[in-house]
Amino acid sequence: MLTTQRKSLILDILRRDGQVIAKRVAEDLSLSEDTIRRDLREMAADGLLKRVHGGATPLVPELPDFTARKTVSSEAKLRLGAKARSLVQPGQLIFLDGGTTTAEVARQLPREFAFTVATHSPTIAAELEHHPTAAVILVGGTLYKHSMVATGAVAMGMISQLRPDIFFLGVTAAHPVHGLSTGDFEEAAIKRHVANCSAETYVLLTEEKLDRVSSCHVLPISGVSGLIVAGGSETTDMKPYRDLNAAILEA
Repeated sequence: MLTTQRKSLILDILRRDGQVIAKRVAEDLSLSEDTIRRDLREMAADGLLKRVHGGATPLVPELPDFTARKTVSSEAKLRLGAKARSLVQPGQLIFLDGGTTTAEVARQLPREFAFTVATHSPTIAAELEHHPTAAVILVGGTLYKHSMVATGAVAMGMISQLRPDIFFLGVTAAHPVHGLSTGDFEEAAIKRHVANCSAETYVLLTEEKLDRVSSCHVLPISGVSGLIVAGGSETTDMKPYRDLNAAILEA
């Protein structure tokens, strides 16, 4: 088996099982464990997976601060924002998560009819300062500065009083096995709580977030109404995500 074929198979196993065990792969392919370990080292160096003792796990995305994230995948975020906009209907209550992708959603929200936006992010609320038809509910709490969102008991309590029609969720990683995740425990709890209070939840995903895993679980893929992806279907096989009953909306 060629090296490229082995590496492709390793990536398939990683997506299917959420991990790669070098000894097991070596036995299945009738190869030496050293060969598989060498493949894993090279793939880790190429940024395809995270090397761990005995095998590999999906990549953990970097968590740059809010200001740095504004310049990441800006064209893709424009497309995501436009797709999200198409889901909004007159009179709805929309909950916007924090983050630079949902900020793009806020900028593109419809201006021809009235609706309400709830958010726990002061930066998202500020995006809507001059929006002509959107009423804004700002949820307070303890400010998590990395993502510029409110967390904690106060935020939880206010969110409990809301029943959004649509929640546009932002995460740092999505994986068919490990689900949707982010880098902070308290922020993950808030995201999960908003989703539980909402009629529908759609996740906004730029391509670099697919097949990744962050440290704090938010929801399984099957726990959301759909994934809004920009470019992911072009270079990433989306079938494992479709198999989990979440709709794929291509932006």
